[in-house]
Amino acid sequence: MELVILVILVALIEYMVFAGLVGRARARHAVLAPAMTGHPEFERANRVHQNTLEALIVFIPAVLTFGCYLSARWAAGLGVLFIVARAIYALSYFRDPAKRGVGAGLTGVTNVVLVLGGIVGIVRQLL
Repeated sequence: MELVILVILVALIEYMVFAGLVGRARARHAVLAPAMTGHPEFERANRVHQNTLEALIVFIPAVLTFGCYLSARWAAGLGVLFIVARAIYALSYFRDPAKRGVGAGLTGVTNVVLVLGGIVGIVRQLL
């Protein structure tokens, strides 16, 4: 399970980097708090950050459950895929929000596999 925990921590570091990008864009374009709109660069950074938070809410319990009840190695591998998917999403969104589909899709598929795998693992344990 150590690999799973390590992957979660790396995903959280990625999230903190995205938070830093929001702060940098806020300062660069003088988007004063509490404003959530302003320069398009700020809005893109903010949306990447918020969307990643939305994905992490599913990812963290799902990867832990999958790792505990099905396979820690597979959970860690899927966790790395999640991290890569979020990076793809961010880079795509910063360039052109309309082209975020690959990263968003990989994130969604990864989370679905983790949730379903966790359910399968728990049901197998109960039987």
